[in-house]
Amino acid sequence: MKLDNMFKKSQAISGKEPEKEAKAEVPEGLLRKCNLCKKVIFAEDVEKGYYICPKCGGYYHMPALERIRMIADEGSFEEWDRELKPVNPMRYKGYLDKLRQQQEKTGLKEAVVTGKAKIDGTEAVLGVCDSRFLMASMGENVGEKIARAVERATKMRLPVILFAASGGARMQEGIVSLMQMAKTSAVLKRHSEAGLLYISVLTDPTTGGVTASFAMLGDIILAEPGALIGFAGPRVIEQTIGQKLPKGFQRSEFLLEHGFLDGIVERKRLRESLSQILKLHEVPGVGKELLSETMSGQVGKESFSDTTSRQVEKESFSDTTSRQVEKEISSDAASTPTGKKKKKRIEPWDRVLKSRKSDRPSGSDYIKALFTDFVEFHGDRAFGDDAAVAGGIARFHGMPVTVIAQEKGKGTKENIAHNFGMPKPEGYRKALRLMKQAEKFGRPVICFVDTPGAFCGIEAEERGQGEAIARNIYEMSALSVPVLSIVVGEGGSGGALALAVADEVWILENAVYSILSPEGFSSILWKDSSKAKEAAKVMKMTVENLYRQNIVEQVFEEPEELTTENIRIVTDKMEREIQAFLGKYGALSGEKLLEHRYQRFRKL
Repeated sequence: MKLDNMFKKSQAISGKEPEKEAKAEVPEGLLRKCNLCKKVIFAEDVEKGYYICPKCGGYYHMPALERIRMIADEGSFEEWDRELKPVNPMRYKGYLDKLRQQQEKTGLKEAVVTGKAKIDGTEAVLGVCDSRFLMASMGENVGEKIARAVERATKMRLPVILFAASGGARMQEGIVSLMQMAKTSAVLKRHSEAGLLYISVLTDPTTGGVTASFAMLGDIILAEPGALIGFAGPRVIEQTIGQKLPKGFQRSEFLLEHGFLDGIVERKRLRESLSQILKLHEVPGVGKELLSETMSGQVGKESFSDTTSRQVEKESFSDTTSRQVEKEISSDAASTPTGKKKKKRIEPWDRVLKSRKSDRPSGSDYIKALFTDFVEFHGDRAFGDDAAVAGGIARFHGMPVTVIAQEKGKGTKENIAHNFGMPKPEGYRKALRLMKQAEKFGRPVICFVDTPGAFCGIEAEERGQGEAIARNIYEMSALSVPVLSIVVGEGGSGGALALAVADEVWILENAVYSILSPEGFSSILWKDSSKAKEAAKVMKMTVENLYRQNIVEQVFEEPEELTTENIRIVTDKMEREIQAFLGKYGALSGEKLLEHRYQRFRKL
């Protein structure tokens, strides 16, 4: 039977009127088409053959449960947290209906399946993304499931294996989706500090915020052959640079060549490879009896009926120490986002435009206004220097501090020199180098965020943009010194979050902090970048919304038009608040400081 011709129209015989031919009825699900060679294959043959095309060897996307069956010992998998109530933090129209449709279509509750299993007799915690469910985009429930699984693995002293397959952040959940990058990175940092193994397995595709968080943080990072792996998607990069990408760009083999993978493992050999790695890291006597001791027999059996119970469950992860920290931290009332004076309402799109104004003060202006004796340091000690990130040491009221700012510059010449405030990997690595230096010498860290997002380009991917952002988020979650981040202009996506994993995040009244630009949002979800104004409203790009969602702790009022000439109106109050911040967080022990920062992101 020639399957390749099944869907082709029959050719009419010359000189004869073509007869109406009955359309061949093909049972649904009988055939699968290979995206690589375009051949049509019996679905049964695909499924029996590890979801690999028997014609060309190309890899099909593998359902999560099939992958678990492939690598786990028979009957050993225990699923956790299957029932989480769908959330719609932006109240995005039609989103809950779309989730229900995805659930019916895939048989899954969410885009990731988590639980505990044995691989050749060795226990491990698994998390497997399924690209059939909204391209395995990372929304709140995906981040929550991964976070819970890793926390349980830490308590049970078990290794973690996460299979990444994702298009990135879930646009319909806005800034909440972005926060999942910080949440998953923070729990993995604690798992690592407990001396436990994390294996990341990258499958096709792994992009966006997932690449810039848990996917690139493994002690060991493996990938399947030919998988698409990168921070920015190929089409975005091509549109940005205006040229075609080289063959094999962002594929597994490309990342291995550039030093970002430990190895590429064929699917048929994956179970064997994972078993070997696990056994080389095996610690006798853990994981078996600790479940009942640490979780009171309740692991993975929770059912969440409403938002309130979900919040209670989240808070239950806090211990006595963390609750005491919260009490100490919140002793002073948080600043309100609006102040006392009534001001004319500004639409979300107008705030976006204000945040982008060419004469708006940049990061270096805030450094000049707030600090003395600033000494700038350069270079990431690996590749080069990045003018989009400025950083060094300075004094604040006589106290040595480390200050880091994303810098756009002013005017075309400066904008180009600073790459319009879009950092490359070396910029993030420079920032992290300075933060680790601050930790060594006990200096607080103060960051000024102002970027449309991380740079999209061939060289950025070659040098590991996603890994650099992920590493910053990961390490910032565990810095043992106070960290403050202030969004002073644009706070775009993971490029902003990489400098905003802080004890507190503050924002100026007409600054923005979002999952991506309104143009990008409308282009992805509505296929029309011209609807940016409407997108800004749907995305709820206002400081009031950020404050209500506990994304930011404080909002600073601005004059109608903020410039370098009137910056003191903002920085005079900011100076007083920074002084109070340093006094409050500087008085905490390292343990309490870390617990507070962890819980801040854990609850988002």
